[in-house]
Formats: sequence, C-alpha cells, structure tokens
Amino acid sequence: MIKRSVLGLDRLATFVVGLVLVALGVAMVAWWGGWLVLVWPQAPDALTLRTATDAFAASWWGWGSLVAGVVVGLLGLWWLLAHRTHRSTGPVRLEGSDDSGGLLLDGSAAVSTAADVLSGARGVRAARGKLVRDRGELVAEVSAVVEPTADLEHVVEVAEAALADLAVVLGRPDVAGRVRLDVARDTRQASRVR
Repeated sequence: MIKRSVLGLDRLATFVVGLVLVALGVAMVAWWGGWLVLVWPQAPDALTLRTATDAFAASWWGWGSLVAGVVVGLLGLWWLLAHRTHRSTGPVRLEGSDDSGGLLLDGSAAVSTAADVLSGARGVRAARGKLVRDRGELVAEVSAVVEPTADLEHVVEVAEAALADLAVVLGRPDVAGRVRLDVARDTRQASRVR
C-alpha cells in the first residue's frame, strides 16, 4: 500500500520537474531564436565551460559532490522503500481488545482455512487464501482454480458460506472479502485402475 502522502509528494515532484523541463525547453527555443534577450537582456550569445571548470577546480567541489551524492542516494532509497507494495498483515486485533490486553488472531491462517473449505467443494481443484491490506482496507483474498465442468453456482454458494463463517471467526466488520475463481484450461484425467 502506498500512502497518500507519498502519492501527493510524487505528484508535486512530477509537476515541479515537468514545469522546470517546460521552462528549460522554452528558454532553449527562445535562445536559439534570439528572443531570450527580450526577456533577459544579459543572456549570453554563446555558452562556455569556463565557469564549470572553475567550479570543478574549487577546494569545496569534492566534499560538496560527496554530500550531494549521499543526499540524492538516501532520497532515492527512501523513494524506493516508500513505493514498495507491502500487502501482508500481521496479527489482527479482535473485538474485546482494550488497553488491559489484546486478543490477536493470525488473519491469514483464518483466511487459509476458509480457502481449505472452498477447496473441498465439488469441482474445485485448489484454493488458497490470505489476509492483505489493500488501499488501507483489510481484505480476505481467496483464489481458487475450478474445473471447466464445475457448477459455478455451487462453487459460489460454498465460497459465500466460507466467507460468512470467516466473518464470524474474525468478528471484524471492516474486513472485506474477495474471491477469485480461475477456470482450469483442461480437465484432469482420472487415473485408471487396471
């Protein structure tokens, strides 16, 4: 989950970088066309690297570039960490928890048990489940692979019953349920006994 503050910072940084690039592009076209002197009378007729070489030879250049490199590296590392998709959840607090003590439950284990119930349904090859955090909301994700010949109405009924039982076990109305059914590409051949 990416936080809103990170998304806001991304949008602001994108806007600022875009604005700087547009301004730089307009300034380059204006300089090429000779119109830059209308806005900036001291605009140079030609660019030289003398100022850059003077800066490279300065005594502070080595330390300044080291500090700038470390700052840019740390900002890049922070940016990467802020954008990681960390969807898993730890133990979930149950109703009845207060300051004197907390009732915790491994939510992914409970969702996995609901998936096991679904995998026992007629026409379901396999099912798995986990509790994740998606856009700030707790979601019980169950995914199952069903046979091409499966009765989908029956599978949906079993999935709804498993999620209803899960809601009772978790006792948290803020947990949403999501079931994904994938139809297998081929039917399994039953092994023959001779």
